[in-house]
Amino acid sequence: MASSATFSTAIPSLDINHKYRWLILIGLMTAAVMEILDTTIVNVALPTMAGNLSATTTEVAWVSTGYILSNVIVLPMTAYLTGVFGRRNYLSASILIFIISSFLCGVSHSLVELVLWRICQGIGGAALLSTAQATIRQIFPKQQQPMVQTIFLLGIIVAPTLGPTLGGWITENYTWNWCFFINVPIGIASFFLVSNFLQDPPGMRNGSRQPDWLGISLLAVGLGSLQYVLEEGNQHDWFQDDMIVRLAVLSAICLIVLLWWQFSPRNKQPVIEFRVLKNRDLTAAILLFVSMGFGLYGGVFIFPLFSQGILGFNPTETGLALLPGGIATATSSMIVGQLLSRTKIDPRYIIMLGVGLFIFSMWDLAHLSVMSGFEDVKYPLLIRGFALGFLFAPINSVAYANIDPREAQQASGLINLARQLGGSFGIAYLGTFVTTRTAFHRASLVDHLQPDNPAVQNRIDMVTHGVMARGVDAERAHQAGVAILNGTVNKQSAMLAFNDSWMLILAAFVVATPAIFLLRKPKASGGAPAGGGH
Repeated sequence: MASSATFSTAIPSLDINHKYRWLILIGLMTAAVMEILDTTIVNVALPTMAGNLSATTTEVAWVSTGYILSNVIVLPMTAYLTGVFGRRNYLSASILIFIISSFLCGVSHSLVELVLWRICQGIGGAALLSTAQATIRQIFPKQQQPMVQTIFLLGIIVAPTLGPTLGGWITENYTWNWCFFINVPIGIASFFLVSNFLQDPPGMRNGSRQPDWLGISLLAVGLGSLQYVLEEGNQHDWFQDDMIVRLAVLSAICLIVLLWWQFSPRNKQPVIEFRVLKNRDLTAAILLFVSMGFGLYGGVFIFPLFSQGILGFNPTETGLALLPGGIATATSSMIVGQLLSRTKIDPRYIIMLGVGLFIFSMWDLAHLSVMSGFEDVKYPLLIRGFALGFLFAPINSVAYANIDPREAQQASGLINLARQLGGSFGIAYLGTFVTTRTAFHRASLVDHLQPDNPAVQNRIDMVTHGVMARGVDAERAHQAGVAILNGTVNKQSAMLAFNDSWMLILAAFVVATPAIFLLRKPKASGGAPAGGGH
């Protein structure tokens, strides 16, 4: 394993008195929001893209899969790349790659072109979160960290909620191409601020560092295969498909060998410094972020399916239903930021409150019915929004409290990777879960709907007579009655499956709750020191 001294030369102590730090914060936050917002906006536009590019639903899904594959591979390498190229160079180049790729996505005329540029976009997008968050940790003093991190995280939390609303509006009023073009002016503003005002401290760049080619290769193949399995498993019936089985085995082998190689004494400059996981606060935070990624991204994925397929919402109404939750998140985040900055409150209590509220909101969603409407979903989503604000900033505050600022980049990369993988697993598993639970509930309901059941017969007769009253012959009217009853059963089966899904997300949070007790109370409010040592 590389020595502490080796790692320290890659990312030294930073100047916390940077006079342009607030302009840099605006640039970093703009870049991060652009990256998160882009993902959710594009997901809404996928059906329109499929039609315009003559692609199937499975094929157009690669627009999202390609981005996530490259993003996940690069995320844990951001600390290494920062050390090689320098913070300003790497971050500026990443923003530039994202801008150019966004424009080329917008002018693509085929699915192959679009997927190719989305892969490039994912490479650029990896640094927009992890490097940006680590930079904020390093340029702001300790006492300002809670509020500054809250402001930064605000965009990350709210963007997935606002994305469907904005994406639906763009798709309905313009073309899908504008889902990418919208990034260009935002990215240019971010690039200007970062490239002009962000400076590297002496000794940050270490271009002579030898690449860990074996580690990079194992990381790319292992995480790439894992992400493919998570993204495509549901489409191919998981381990019933030979390709999924092979890639799952390949991923497991590569990631196990990667762990061994990163800890091997022969590896003098590992691509990932797993030694930061010796910090129990960071490890506990990563476990919590996996659960939160599962619940946040998994929930955002299934809610449109639920609201439009069961409750009959249109895309705009779905976005509007999510909007109050985004506002609630912004509100609670600012409250938490003030509490952490101005009081000595233990962040762990705020985290427990957030987990409790999130669990309550999932419990509420799990008890909706096919007769529920906009008002019924608004309140649990509002509570969920408040809960997210009580979770992200306090967990970050505790996670970085005992991390050496020189290791903030590595910690940030691992945290964002945990969130991304948790979200990918949530989307993949919940998609399969809804399908299998729908079949289960349908079989259960059908068992109680035997033809000789008087209640069933009365329902069919009632519908049959109603249809016959419109001039339809008896045989066709009876068929219509059976079809309507079948549709009712299908809808109720799906409703029960979605209820189970909300309960599954609830269970994921309950399982992750013990990780809160692994967190230690920070010695002082304000999170990680911003410079020097501690």
